[in-house]
Amino acid sequence: MRIVCIGGGPAGLFFSIVMKAARPDARITVLERNRAGDTFGWGVVFSDQTLGNIAAADPATYERIVESFVHWDDIDVHYRGRVIRAGGQGFAGIARKRLLAILQARASALGVELRFEVEANEADFSDADVIVVADGASSGTRRAHADAFGTTLETRRNRYIWLGTHQRFDAFTFAFEETPHGWFQVHAYQFDADTGTVIVECREETWRAAGLDTATAEASVAFCERLFARYLGGQALMSNAKHLANPWISFVQVNNARWFDGNRVLIGDAAHTAHFSIGSGTKLALEDGIALAAALQRRPERTRAFEEYEAERRIEVLRLQNAARNSTEWFENVARYASLEPEQFAYSLLTRSQRLGHDNLRLRDGEYIANIEAWLSQRAGTSGPVPPMFAPLRLRELELRNRVVVSPMAMYSCVDGMPNDFYLVHLGARAQGGAGLVFTEMTCVAPDARISPGCAGMYRGEHVGGWARIVDFVHRYTHAKIALQLGHAGPKGSTQRGWEEPDEPLDTGNWSLLAPSPVSYGERNQTPRAMTREDMDRVKQQFVHATEMGLRCGFDLLELHCAHGYLLSSFITPLTNRRTDEYGGSLENRLRYPLEVFAAMRAAWPGYKPMSVRISATDWVEGGVTPNDAVEIARAFDAAGADLIDVSAGQTSRQAQPVYGRMFQTPFSDKIRNELRIATMAVGNITDADQVNSIIAAGRADLVALARPHLADPYFTLHAAAQLGYDELQWPEQYLPGREQYLRNLRRAAQIAADAASEVTR
Repeated sequence: MRIVCIGGGPAGLFFSIVMKAARPDARITVLERNRAGDTFGWGVVFSDQTLGNIAAADPATYERIVESFVHWDDIDVHYRGRVIRAGGQGFAGIARKRLLAILQARASALGVELRFEVEANEADFSDADVIVVADGASSGTRRAHADAFGTTLETRRNRYIWLGTHQRFDAFTFAFEETPHGWFQVHAYQFDADTGTVIVECREETWRAAGLDTATAEASVAFCERLFARYLGGQALMSNAKHLANPWISFVQVNNARWFDGNRVLIGDAAHTAHFSIGSGTKLALEDGIALAAALQRRPERTRAFEEYEAERRIEVLRLQNAARNSTEWFENVARYASLEPEQFAYSLLTRSQRLGHDNLRLRDGEYIANIEAWLSQRAGTSGPVPPMFAPLRLRELELRNRVVVSPMAMYSCVDGMPNDFYLVHLGARAQGGAGLVFTEMTCVAPDARISPGCAGMYRGEHVGGWARIVDFVHRYTHAKIALQLGHAGPKGSTQRGWEEPDEPLDTGNWSLLAPSPVSYGERNQTPRAMTREDMDRVKQQFVHATEMGLRCGFDLLELHCAHGYLLSSFITPLTNRRTDEYGGSLENRLRYPLEVFAAMRAAWPGYKPMSVRISATDWVEGGVTPNDAVEIARAFDAAGADLIDVSAGQTSRQAQPVYGRMFQTPFSDKIRNELRIATMAVGNITDADQVNSIIAAGRADLVALARPHLADPYFTLHAAAQLGYDELQWPEQYLPGREQYLRNLRRAAQIAADAASEVTR
């Protein structure tokens, strides 16, 4: 087999090593445009997991790498004169030059041909069975075949400069300095006995305002030395990019729709990039090399091998790119978190990627988490440290005993809007389960406001008695509070129940629909009628009437549904609002009617009771609502008297292309909460207590709503309290024997796990 590898970085070299070790008969040539010792950057960071993968793939390389490591266990966050330290991180650093030297020596020893200072020309190796494209993010080979690979490049908004220093760092160090131009931050770590990496980063506009866009390399280094002198111990900063006209770089995220074309296959940064702030670039490169070599050994047919390699690696790459996107956005928006106190600022930084959670931090450094919980509890006014999810919250005169919310979930089980015994048991059980707040499903303000014939309503006099029975049960038998969510389906109405064909029209008995403009939700959905002023007044009065009925029922909190493409949401998004009057056009105009409805409801709802608004923070469609729009939407409702913004996303268009993942909507809540300094509720694929604790502790939301976990376990919150050893959350007296059994089971499971671990170590 003839293999040519274009690019002599970690990806290309380690692929060649693993492949040559497995197939000594393979003829492998590595072509590198630079000299053997040249490299950009200073140090490389490895986690224990990455080291394990290297050891399994090539023990000889692993042994040489670990001989050169500098290890550290702590992360220090320097912010506003404070240093917050978190331990147990378990990272190691190595000089990038040293890593490349090790890989080059190992490849040569195995018989790989290394050729330096060579510009790759595909015509020179037309005999190659496989061309491995490993020449980095700016790959010339990939660029020449960009259409075949489906390449997309996204330039991020920060600038950074990669420097070195002889200052010794005994922890991975983050430092933040505010200037008249904006925030600058440092990522610094040791990578050999006397040298460390210092990456200085800032926003593009900050970089320009400071005059660094026109500064020489020497002037840029001097600027950074002055700004971060207190962390350098008198040591100078060094640049190995002085040959560049300006050494400040913009990070480019690389994505490719396809990773192979003919006999060419992409690996490492040529295939994908992940921002340096999560330290996974070299990890991905090495693991790509391992996976490609394994696939080529398993599959003699080249295309099949490439397919298996790409299928295997895409999932891991997507996972890390999602984490990197969250991390990147955090560092791009340091000013957003400037109002946080150092304790919460540091916690937010540590958990920025959403990969590292509260439990993991506790395992790494229990004392650090104990201090965070004590600080959060003191702020919440509790008598002693409690897990973040169990800190109380006050909204106007409503006191919630914890931060867990049972999210609004459509059950499609009413007849003409009437809540029946199913709703009593469904909502009652979840209120008994320990959550601080339980929401009704979207409760519709008129028969033609329903999503489906089975949707709940608040428009008939009989509905008051049906809902009051449920509210009374919650208040009498549980410690939970209960919220009423009111909405109007608008263009998404007259559809089938959720377990049938959701969002599709009824087979028979459809009713006419209203919307801001005659835009249907889908090809099969009916075209709604554009609302007249008379329609708008009538629907607003329906919301007010439902509000008054909800007050008579005794609900504790009222929420207006302005999300997911329903009527008020369809006014807000330009995708469905095509009006040319004062209710269409600009965002201010599109918000006009939803704000009129909210104001009328607020006037009918007592001043001592809180109100919330659910919004879609993005449409995930080009030309639709953006996260920046969402900040303005939240600002408008806050000014109108909303006490909480329930931050959801999407479901406004069938053309949406959401970016899924765990807690995938939480960044929108984070953005709104910390840019506007208002209370928010996070929703969206939040699945466990650890995630709830992390979101609350980091200040990404004030409440956390969970839907599917509460369908699977009505007693989610009680179980979480038991698992965390939190004894203050009261179980229903009738269920106390069950609590004792549950605790015994937990202790038994812990003992079995401990015994198994002990057996492994013996």
